[in-house]
Amino acid sequence: MLSQYVQPSYAFELLEGGTKGIGYLLKDRLSDLDELSSSVRRVADGGCVLDPSVVARLVDRPRGQDDPLHELSQREREVLSLMAEGKSNKAIGESLWISEHTVEKHVNSMFSKLGLHSSPDEHRRVLAVLSYLETR
Repeated sequence: MLSQYVQPSYAFELLEGGTKGIGYLLKDRLSDLDELSSSVRRVADGGCVLDPSVVARLVDRPRGQDDPLHELSQREREVLSLMAEGKSNKAIGESLWISEHTVEKHVNSMFSKLGLHSSPDEHRRVLAVLSYLETR
């Protein structure tokens, strides 16, 4: 989806059927053709691309005490936000100026706080991103 506006409701509607092959990009942030091309390829390959402004709006919305994301630290929410953009641990580390090992520690802490235990049948990164996108 290409939009002029950041509308969390649009993102939720897009993500209702899962994250495979979806994108939500903002028109005014498409000045970098290489990034646009990369995003289109990622979506075509079955990936998920969300504009950082969309992710920020979803992550920063008010949450109640019973929300599992309430337990996350500010840094863990930042890591989660970058995970939702499809970034690897290495890319997250570069964005936040921390080591990849530190990112891994934040991710593992986040998994623990969200009750996402290791399973061969589930992808915890996707489940973590979906958990904050689903809690409105």
